[in-house]
Amino acid sequence: MTYSYTVYKGSESGAIKKATNTKPELKGDQVYMRVTASGLCGTDLHYRKADMALGHEGVGVVEETGPACTLLKKGDRVGWGYEHDSCSHCEQCLKGTETYCPERKMYGYADADQGSFATHGVWREAFLFKIPDSLPDEAAAPLQCGGATVFNALHMYNTQPTDRVGIVGVGGLGHLAIQFAAKMGCEVVVFSSTDSKKDEAMKLGASEFYATKGVKELKDVKPINQLLVTTSFQPDWNIYLPIMAPGGTIFPLSVADGDFAIPYMGLLAQGLTIQGSVVAPRFIHKRMLEFAAHHQIKPITQHYDMSEEGIEKAMKDLDDGNVRYRAVLFNKA
Repeated sequence: MTYSYTVYKGSESGAIKKATNTKPELKGDQVYMRVTASGLCGTDLHYRKADMALGHEGVGVVEETGPACTLLKKGDRVGWGYEHDSCSHCEQCLKGTETYCPERKMYGYADADQGSFATHGVWREAFLFKIPDSLPDEAAAPLQCGGATVFNALHMYNTQPTDRVGIVGVGGLGHLAIQFAAKMGCEVVVFSSTDSKKDEAMKLGASEFYATKGVKELKDVKPINQLLVTTSFQPDWNIYLPIMAPGGTIFPLSVADGDFAIPYMGLLAQGLTIQGSVVAPRFIHKRMLEFAAHHQIKPITQHYDMSEEGIEKAMKDLDDGNVRYRAVLFNKA
């Protein structure tokens, strides 16, 4: 038996193209699933001119399972994110950091024939996650990458409830980071260019808010232990290094071109760490979904149709800065 379904691909012109993908009979722990929704991530914009199927924040329903599946059954609601597979036997896989496996299969680098902008997909059971019942599709989809990215930075690197967590930017990643850090018990300090998002940031769980546009120095800010940079550009580090606590950690979380540059002596003098971080490995991803469900952490979303027109509209809105704060695409029932 073969499986044929619709996928939406990028193209050289940047236009979204509808295409058909076909997979052979299920083998091993492969799962055939119906996609119900997908988040749109900034990374998808980077690949819209590539000849590949797009999307990596998927949620759907299991329709069939392969012969080696033991965990999922037809009708289960599941999600998947940036990583699709790993070798399972290297040191990174064995210690639970398979996101750094040298044979990892990541969005944009592998499985280019299918993505979450689709009607269906075939993915490994080992890299699918059951969605808690209390998280609807529009909440669960953006958590598969956006949520996993910010939660991983907080969880993997041992953020403590007594830490002061700074978050630069209130957008697709930032508004989730505020919620996760606040529910972990941290003092959450938000930095944004203007005061326009102050009220919303405070409602999401921020303890303090500072507008930074035109500011040369941040005064009377207690030291920050962890700083999550969620903007699509590097901030003026001369503003932030003086308010970092000795031994503090900076997490540049968004994807950007070019080199990473930071004042050398400011880094040394305070003993700071610049910590690279990707999406969560599976055990942290699972914990993220459970934590979000328990604390009712949900992204703020805008909804679009899963179609050529709908995807292009969502991408334009995101590129123009008109999405508050995560776009979610829905297949018609």
